[in-house]
Amino acid sequence: MSASRSSLSLTELLTQALHALSAPPAADQGDTFARRFPRIAVAYSGGLDSSVLLHLAAAFARTQGVQLLAFHIHHGLSANADDWQQTCRQTCAALDVQFDTSNITLANRDQSGVEEAARLGRYHALGQLCRQHNVELLLTAHHLDDQAETVLLQMLRGSGVAGMSGMDQANGAAELLGNATLLLARPLLAASRQQLEDYASSGNVAYVEDESNQDTRYARNALRHHVMPALANFFPGFQERFARAAGHAQAAQRLLITLAAQDLAASLDGEYLSVPALRRLDMDRLDNLLRYWIALRGLRMPSAAWLLELRTQLLEAKEDAQLCVTHPDCHIRRYRERVFLTPRHPAFDQDAEPQPFVWQGQASIHFSQFSGTLFFEPATYGFDPAWLRVQSMSVCLRSGGERVKLALNRPGKSLKYHYQSLDIPAWERPYLPIVFAGKQLLYAAGIGMDCQAQATVDNGIIPIAGACIALRWQADLR
Repeated sequence: MSASRSSLSLTELLTQALHALSAPPAADQGDTFARRFPRIAVAYSGGLDSSVLLHLAAAFARTQGVQLLAFHIHHGLSANADDWQQTCRQTCAALDVQFDTSNITLANRDQSGVEEAARLGRYHALGQLCRQHNVELLLTAHHLDDQAETVLLQMLRGSGVAGMSGMDQANGAAELLGNATLLLARPLLAASRQQLEDYASSGNVAYVEDESNQDTRYARNALRHHVMPALANFFPGFQERFARAAGHAQAAQRLLITLAAQDLAASLDGEYLSVPALRRLDMDRLDNLLRYWIALRGLRMPSAAWLLELRTQLLEAKEDAQLCVTHPDCHIRRYRERVFLTPRHPAFDQDAEPQPFVWQGQASIHFSQFSGTLFFEPATYGFDPAWLRVQSMSVCLRSGGERVKLALNRPGKSLKYHYQSLDIPAWERPYLPIVFAGKQLLYAAGIGMDCQAQATVDNGIIPIAGACIALRWQADLR
């Protein structure tokens, strides 16, 4: 951190960080910020860090003319949690800040551990509260010492460049928050914990003490109480240097992403990866591409050992091998020199009963029993929307004997024929649903729409863009 930046007050740091989010800069920055973010929220635990952030954000909101909300998550892990929740409510009332809270139960705590389960549950609940209150900017109180701890933890876990990048000043985290439109910002990331303590002391900012912060069974607490003090003793100012290293790692990660995007574009065969194209990449670039490809689908990042196994099988298995490498969230398969990312089946019962439905103009309908979503998209060729709305439709799996006629000048063919001609792998076929209107087949996933029910005028398909509705099926990956 530069000397000029380190000399800024917390108020100046927060103001500078938040105005940067409302770029491009304008002469009237306040008006620009208010237009971009009329409602902002603070993740407010009641502890030192978030209490300081709340006071700073309340003053900022008043000067900028925006509404501030505070969201508190009750994990139920401490005997004092009810008291903390009430204290936070009272503090917000005194500051004239709108308060809301959510009580959560931790999921999968035996698998991921209490610390990780609490983190995931907290962020998901915060995302829900932001959605309920139409908030598009959520502030958290992460600071310079948190950044140093994060970088060191990732290094101790053997993380790559992405892990050692630490935390961004601001980013979207749709999967973590369950909210695609929400921006997560850390306006105090350049401030030290000592600065926050000094501010709380001089401003008489009251806060609660979470006794779990003293429990060194948790990795972050162990670092905070035993490792960081030793580093500060022998390497004063190490936090700023860790933050600078994280910045270098972020720059390197951006370059890796750019390279991966270029390699992906050159390796695609339709929506799949071409094995011959992958073979032209060296191991480092191939691993970088595979990580990027998996991350684009919102899946968990695999370990180095798993990635090695995947790379080995993709490149060294015999050409006629139909290999499958299992990821915690999906399967990755090779078929006829192409790489497929598929759901982990059985994702549903293949004896599932047909699911009736009526289309009411939605853009999509999710069918959990078939682990996928049916999309209804404006198109030049397709079904008459008015006709489609009055049909009693259903989604089901094939039972045998179904036929699809894809064009008026072509004969109808069996689904098996179409699957073979379209080179659809055998493992996908049992899970591709069919859409019927009564007894008339409208659409077969992976193949297309039957032309016999499509909208026609004078025996010709309506040639007006967007006048019809086309159906498209997308399987869930998880």
